[in-house]
Amino acid sequence: MASTDDDSPAVLDRLRMPRPVLQALACPVCGASLAPAGNALACTSGHRFDVAREGYAGLLTGHRTAGTGDTKAMVGARQEFQAAGHYAPLAARLAELAAPHLAGGGLAADAGAGTGYYLAAVLEQAPDAWGLALDVSKFALRRAARAHPRAGAAACDTWRGLPLRAGAAEVLLNVFAPRRAAEFRRVLADDGALIVVTPTARHVRELVAALGLVTVDADKQQRLEGGLGAHFTRVRSEELEIELSLRPAEAAALVGMGPSAHHMETAEITERVAGLGDPVAARASFALTVYRPA
Repeated sequence: MASTDDDSPAVLDRLRMPRPVLQALACPVCGASLAPAGNALACTSGHRFDVAREGYAGLLTGHRTAGTGDTKAMVGARQEFQAAGHYAPLAARLAELAAPHLAGGGLAADAGAGTGYYLAAVLEQAPDAWGLALDVSKFALRRAARAHPRAGAAACDTWRGLPLRAGAAEVLLNVFAPRRAAEFRRVLADDGALIVVTPTARHVRELVAALGLVTVDADKQQRLEGGLGAHFTRVRSEELEIELSLRPAEAAALVGMGPSAHHMETAEITERVAGLGDPVAARASFALTVYRPA
């Protein structure tokens, strides 16, 4: 590990980065280990990365900043919707799929973690495991840094690489987020598992039709298989559907946390949803796929 001026538990607590998670990190510039250096993280080559006051590590490189990705409004909508428990069955099933791979402990990393909701559910079912939430949005990371006491959070851009040592993760989660197959394979242990969650073409189609929302590509699953096939082998695939009965405000939050929010203002979403009545009925539909390294 990199030499530091202070590697005490107090510093690690201030950084909101549990020691086992810190030891799994790698400098996004040179790949060396990272360690606390004052109120920042640094590697032996001298690359230094600030830690936000909310407790996440800023490990972005290049032109992107932690202000990109999901907006403050989108993250707020997601937090509100998740807190209401509507996607609790999805979180529970994801935790069940991950648990056998974390029975002996180890790291669960979530690439595109958002608020850390799903990572926290996984850690609750894996008491000996640690977690790392990775996202490009500072608004999401502010929440993810506090999602679970055994988890840390770091800003990164999946397309530029994950700030993890090779083989550091026993489980890699990817829930409604971008994927980079070769990089996912690099950070996953040889006996680890990649668990991907994507919406199916049937996902909340009642709202899609009524509100003119962004649709899910019917070939999404086939493209997923094609993108991962050179590095991973699919070992399990299933679908999960959840019947939703939503208050108008909850339906607006569901729309506001998804891709359609990039094209519609909050006021427009609220106005459109108001015309759907109360409650708003819809069906969420997801594909959950488990992969092992090829």
